[in-house]
Amino acid sequence: MKNILIIQTASLGDVILSTPVVEKLHHFYPDAGIDFLLKSGYQEIFRHHPFLHRVLAWDKSDKKYGHLRELIKFVRQNKYDLVINLQRFASSGLITALSGAPVRIGFKKNPLSLFFTQRVAHKIGKSNSGPHETERNLKLIERLTDHSSFPVKIYPSQHDYAKVSQYKTRQYITVAPGSLWFTKQYPEEKWVEFVGSLEKDIVVYFLGSPNELNLCERIIGESGHANNLNLAGKLSFLESAALMRDALMNYVNDSAPMHLASAVNAPVAAIYCSTVPGFGFGPLSEKRFIIQAADPPTCKPCGLHGYNKCPKKHFECAYNINNEQLLKILNDN
Repeated sequence: MKNILIIQTASLGDVILSTPVVEKLHHFYPDAGIDFLLKSGYQEIFRHHPFLHRVLAWDKSDKKYGHLRELIKFVRQNKYDLVINLQRFASSGLITALSGAPVRIGFKKNPLSLFFTQRVAHKIGKSNSGPHETERNLKLIERLTDHSSFPVKIYPSQHDYAKVSQYKTRQYITVAPGSLWFTKQYPEEKWVEFVGSLEKDIVVYFLGSPNELNLCERIIGESGHANNLNLAGKLSFLESAALMRDALMNYVNDSAPMHLASAVNAPVAAIYCSTVPGFGFGPLSEKRFIIQAADPPTCKPCGLHGYNKCPKKHFECAYNINNEQLLKILNDN
């Protein structure tokens, strides 16, 4: 195995949860060239990664299928010995099937898994005793390696840490209030309540994408808390992770910032509204906390990814979370 390609073109969180595969392959095949194919826009997460030879990006924003044809052509020309597909969609299955690699591994759920040389089950349950997504991913390379676990890990540079060092002169927490899915996002007014009830000397840094800038501004304005700074859209992924690493606590939804925290072993408090940790996508930091409604509605969980609105129109899985649950984590730690 001298030339390896890993494919994960889903969300940023899915990409981060694939990093144990990179770590383990490098450990067992230290001389192999490992390439990674992801969705365009997420390349920065692997900037200066010590174990990746090349990062390939699929631009899905314009001429999606034209770019897909170009990718397939490039992959075939590169003559990979091994292609590992961590995604369960047909497009990634097509890249894998047409790669020309003698060893093609992926999940049985992929519609084109018939054309893989090895297929592995991908089971998602609701029980907290079920496997984490990182374990499911590592199952793909178990025959090539062993049964051991490897951590999620990204590599902020010294420049990334230097960039955010100016924000670390006082005790602080971070809050990442946004999510791609409405039913995964703790309600705006609940964030306002939480931030407004914090001790005035605690600095709160708000993290998120440029699209979440206004959300953070509204929370800051309505909370009345004095020491806030809106960094949404102003830090890179790696800079955000570098800031999270030294926070007293990082408050996040079941979304990408949770995985950023895990990847630098930062303390994290993850709020679960419509989803559950039992799906296998929970935080992995040594200091991690799960916040859920003590009395959840019977409809929770309503879906693996969440929805753009509550199907039952009450969103009790979020509104039944008590502000004291968030505060207690900070006060006890």
